[in-house]
Amino acid sequence: MKLEGLSRQIALTMAAMAFGVTLLVVVTAYAFYYLMFRYWPDDYNQPGWIPTGPEWIWLVSTTVAGLALSLVVAVNLARRILVPLNSVADSIRRVAQGDLSVRANAGDRSLREAALLADDFNALADQLQRVTEEQAFWNAAIAHELRTPVTILRGRLQGLAEGVFTPDESQFRSLLTQVEGLTRLIEDLRVISLAESGHLDLQLQEADLADDVRAVVEVFRDALQAAGQQPVLDLHERHMRCDPVRIRQALLALLENARRHALPGSIRIQTRLEQGMCRLRVEDEGPGIPAELAPHMFEAFRRADNSRSGGGSGLGLAVVAAIAHAHGGEAACRPAAGGGTCFELRWPDDGRLG
Repeated sequence: MKLEGLSRQIALTMAAMAFGVTLLVVVTAYAFYYLMFRYWPDDYNQPGWIPTGPEWIWLVSTTVAGLALSLVVAVNLARRILVPLNSVADSIRRVAQGDLSVRANAGDRSLREAALLADDFNALADQLQRVTEEQAFWNAAIAHELRTPVTILRGRLQGLAEGVFTPDESQFRSLLTQVEGLTRLIEDLRVISLAESGHLDLQLQEADLADDVRAVVEVFRDALQAAGQQPVLDLHERHMRCDPVRIRQALLALLENARRHALPGSIRIQTRLEQGMCRLRVEDEGPGIPAELAPHMFEAFRRADNSRSGGGSGLGLAVVAAIAHAHGGEAACRPAAGGGTCFELRWPDDGRLG
């Protein structure tokens, strides 16, 4: 059996201690009897089984020295073992009291198991701190996103109740718009939460994705044209395996993102089935996204430019990524050839789920 880490250190220490005590006994025995036979030979020429006085002194001294050596070695080994264990125990108590920044000291890394225990605790503490910070951020962000529509609804309803506003069609449509915004926010949060917990159910089937894209674009065409944008379709006329409802939801989120942030011009929507991978791309003509922000665009509540957010929740692209991951694929953001941005969903066509 191969020994390593803590087991190896204990075995080596015990072996060294046994060797040291044995060496102490042998060396002192040779020295003792050498002196005795040299200077007091007559006292040791008589046979007998009972140790003499000097022999008793030597035996007791050797035993005490051996015990002292063993105690020193044991205390040193125990200290090396207990440093990381006590550090982990103290860190656990401090984490339980709410200090998530505390980390354990691994101590002597030659004690492999003890050092790994401290490292595992530190990794767990890092993860716990990150999750706690993300939860606090999410709570603040969700509260911020809910505040505006709820404030508008409360103000309008109070105005209607007090007779400040006339209860006409425009007022009701305004209220309906705010309610629809809240509904989308709640649905986006639900999709992201289900995806992160691995419970976003998909209804996979062979779908005519080209027809689905045309239907979504037709519904959204007026909104795009109002923003000075013209959809251009480049669709692959082949059936692809996916959940068409979720893919339509992702496409709507991408088109809404383009409507809010892209410059007036063409919005190119493309589908492809290449090397067993389904691809859905939405490409605009600018202004583009800074390279350092591109890897983070699919994080919840991430905006490239808050001043141009146009009231979006910051969840749309996170929903796109969640739907892509649920299909066993991924979402990507990269610069487009014309200076704009290309958003792409890609997932396997054979129905494998990640």
